[in-house]
Amino acid sequence: LISKGGGVFSRRTKSIPLSAEMKKWLNTKKLSITPNEFIHQILQMPVDLLWNGGIGTYVKSSKENDSDVGDRANDAVRVNGKQLQAKIIGEGGNLGCTQLGRVEFAKLGGKINTDFIDNVGGVDCSDNEVNIKILLNALVNNGDLTVKQRNAMLYEMTDDVADIVLDDCYRQTQSISITDQANVVQIKEQLRFIHTLERDGHLNRELEYIPTDEEFSERIADGVGLTRPELSVLISYAKMVLKEELNQAAITDNAYYQKFLVGSFPQLLQDKYQAQMQQHPLRGEIIATKLTNYMINDMGINFAHRLNEETGASICDIAIAYSTVKALYDLGDLWRDVEQLDNKIDSSLQLQILDSMRRSVRRATRWMLREHTQFESINSAIEFYRPVYSDLLNNISEYLVAEEVTSLNNTVASYVEQGVPEAIAYRIGIQSNAFSALDLAHIVEKTQLKPALVERLYFQLGSHLQLHWFLEQINQQGVNNHWQALARASYREELDHQQRLLTISILKRSEKLASIAQVDDLLVNWMDENSNLINRWSSMMSEFKTSQSHEFAKFSVALRELLLLTNKVSAS
Repeated sequence: LISKGGGVFSRRTKSIPLSAEMKKWLNTKKLSITPNEFIHQILQMPVDLLWNGGIGTYVKSSKENDSDVGDRANDAVRVNGKQLQAKIIGEGGNLGCTQLGRVEFAKLGGKINTDFIDNVGGVDCSDNEVNIKILLNALVNNGDLTVKQRNAMLYEMTDDVADIVLDDCYRQTQSISITDQANVVQIKEQLRFIHTLERDGHLNRELEYIPTDEEFSERIADGVGLTRPELSVLISYAKMVLKEELNQAAITDNAYYQKFLVGSFPQLLQDKYQAQMQQHPLRGEIIATKLTNYMINDMGINFAHRLNEETGASICDIAIAYSTVKALYDLGDLWRDVEQLDNKIDSSLQLQILDSMRRSVRRATRWMLREHTQFESINSAIEFYRPVYSDLLNNISEYLVAEEVTSLNNTVASYVEQGVPEAIAYRIGIQSNAFSALDLAHIVEKTQLKPALVERLYFQLGSHLQLHWFLEQINQQGVNNHWQALARASYREELDHQQRLLTISILKRSEKLASIAQVDDLLVNWMDENSNLINRWSSMMSEFKTSQSHEFAKFSVALRELLLLTNKVSAS
């Protein structure tokens, strides 16, 4: 496996003879080189991947002295992060780089995580091994297995455990990549999360080399976000804290999450010992860990914290709402479909798609928490929303106006042109429209009408009153602080609520709606009867269109005007 001209050399030898190939890579005419100089030069080679798998710290930052590193044996070979020319660094060994060295390299465009992210497979494998052995040992003690059978099963499950571990590692680094690509966009949310970790005594920012508030301000001004090494620290703390918060009976005794316990074991054990898994002494920890990994890998570092701040909901309620939305949206299958596009589409596009899925699920989860509808179980909630959601996925073109159908088709076509299969492109493109299924399900329940009739009026009303266009303006409104972010979210909620109330009020004007044509006639008649208020609203939307940027007060005034229309309709 050694390349032509290469070799394996001892660091104790006096000098290493250089082959023609080695001279070319090192850009030198020397005939030989000392081992220390050789390593020093190798570290600075322009390569795709620099893999560290041994003992010692070989990279520091230019702001650190060798004495700061605490590895005297490698002082002569060590380089600074800014001297590295590799595109990617992988740390198979511990402390191959100092954290500041990683950050320095990352700031210059290098791709690097941390040692505890890159070599997490060993820890993950050990955790799986412990959980499996506890289960098998209990079976042996109960006389259900012999020691010989236990050992044979452990050997048989080797590849399955490896697959579980690799999937965990893949999903975690993928999550970091999604957040990393967003760059500075999420930095203010991340700072609030850091403040919370500090306040609750979980994080020592100085010890973990997390930037100060002043450094955050500088990065915001420069349009630079946190680096992958810094995000690696935060994702680790986020998982540690969330796991503790989720290890409660509201989660671990919830029937829906029992599949997380079973799914944490290899298929061989799932097929034979599901009942015995319920007696596992680490049952709660296993479920909480699995749910934590799903939530943070899917939704990012500060998802639960952000929704807790925005809605006041408990972490367990946030987890339940997220699980409901994830199942309703079939997020697991769609996410896997997008993952299957590895090396088939541009990776930045792939990450953008996954980020758009994050935003869709976050919006729907927030809606669930604000709605406060009580269901017997997660499955009953899914069953309540599923019929309308499925109908939208399959028939939405029948309910949208022509220009919205064209817009959806153009979005899908754009993804297809970039290599995304059409079926996946459609599922991604329809996310924004499909969100309406949440409101629509409640309208269907309230009016007892067929979903198709409700959906038709809802979307036609949204088009005629330009509510969908107005929503886009809200979504595009930039925010400079936490309070503006909360205001923008509340505007979205208020607009959704008004459209829901208007739809219910209009539908209740007729007791015999049986066709799409009747729905269209009902809407036309309603608009004629309320032309004065509708014209006033339309004039306000026209005024919005004269400007590319808007003050927050404009949205408040506009929503107040819409409320007047809603109140009049509700009272009539």
